[in-house]
Amino acid sequence: MPATSQHLGRRLGVYFLFLLLGALAWAPRAHAGIANAPGANLEVSLITYGPGDTYWERFGHDAIELRDVASGEAFTFNYGVFDFDEAGFLLHFARGRMHYLMDAAPSEVDQHYYMDVGRSVTRQRLAFTAAQAADLRDFLLWNLRPENARYDYDYYANNCATRVRDALDKALGGTLKKQLEARAARMTYRQQTARLMSQQAWLMLILDLGLGPYADQPLNAWQESFLPMVLQEDIRNVSVMNADGAKQALVQDEQLTSPNRLTPPPAEAPDLRVPLALAGLVFAMALVATRRLAPTVYALLATLYLVLAGLVGTALLILWTLTTHHSAWANANLLLFNPLALLLVGAVWQSRRGRVTSRMANILIALQLLAVLAAWLLHLLPGVVQQNQPWLLFALPVWLGVAWITRQPQQPLPFVP
Repeated sequence: MPATSQHLGRRLGVYFLFLLLGALAWAPRAHAGIANAPGANLEVSLITYGPGDTYWERFGHDAIELRDVASGEAFTFNYGVFDFDEAGFLLHFARGRMHYLMDAAPSEVDQHYYMDVGRSVTRQRLAFTAAQAADLRDFLLWNLRPENARYDYDYYANNCATRVRDALDKALGGTLKKQLEARAARMTYRQQTARLMSQQAWLMLILDLGLGPYADQPLNAWQESFLPMVLQEDIRNVSVMNADGAKQALVQDEQLTSPNRLTPPPAEAPDLRVPLALAGLVFAMALVATRRLAPTVYALLATLYLVLAGLVGTALLILWTLTTHHSAWANANLLLFNPLALLLVGAVWQSRRGRVTSRMANILIALQLLAVLAAWLLHLLPGVVQQNQPWLLFALPVWLGVAWITRQPQQPLPFVP
């Protein structure tokens, strides 16, 4: 959910902000701007930007806007910048130890970027007391300092949207968290991820394959507000106390500053069970059909599957054991796709030539079928169960097909090279 990945733009923006705030500190009190304005003059708004076309923009983005009603100065503060020049950036990314940065920019400059690329911009003016607005301003300016701006990024638990949410909640004394935790979420992490990534189908499938049971835990609205547009919707029903102790809605007014001009994501996550079940069945039928009619084609298809299954299993094992991508840990898809599949490539080519597969290959195939059975049985256990039925439906017919054709020796056709 990063706003941009341009570290140079961030540095210039922060430098400009500090210069501007420093200069305004010498100006008359009535025009001191957000840095020195009394809390009563500060207007707090949540700015939500709709999803973009690029894959890293599909989750949307948000920011906190502070506006000094006396001087008219307005800045947006967001937590969505990463720095490619950071030492070891790619290694940190691979290991799941990414570092993101806080940023700030004049509201007009920041919001016009999203308007220009066709992403929606929504402003929700929030009911903050003078003391709360001043506390929020002080925290954001402290957080913007270079020594405080960096944080450890997590896709679901500590991203640019949760940081905005947490800053608002801190200034509100915890009332936002208390009310959102009391509500059930509409979807899980997996469902929201599949919904938002559905326009990049291959990437959606890769992410769904790589997510473990963590992504299927029941959520409350506080947890689901890792998405900016969910937070935008949920805070409409949050109430707070004003300075006189009376209850009022947190959102005082909502304005669509710029409408969405891009294809919006679907309202629901796609059901992958039927497509993947059909794909697995078709692939298994192709293996069986080509076993006799085109043994070389059969061997190439089976090899392709086994190599991909082995590589996927290796990647899942690395994610679990060598990284901090905890959303990928304990992935039950390791029972369906694992590195041992690579050891069966030789058995496929033996069966192509009409030879009986080795005892070791037969043991590996038997173990794989038991692993697929274990993956199905896991769904009978109590507690959080990984929702990987689409991949079970895909893998089962293919592994049954591989098991059958490798254990059915036959003489190849005379014209087969």
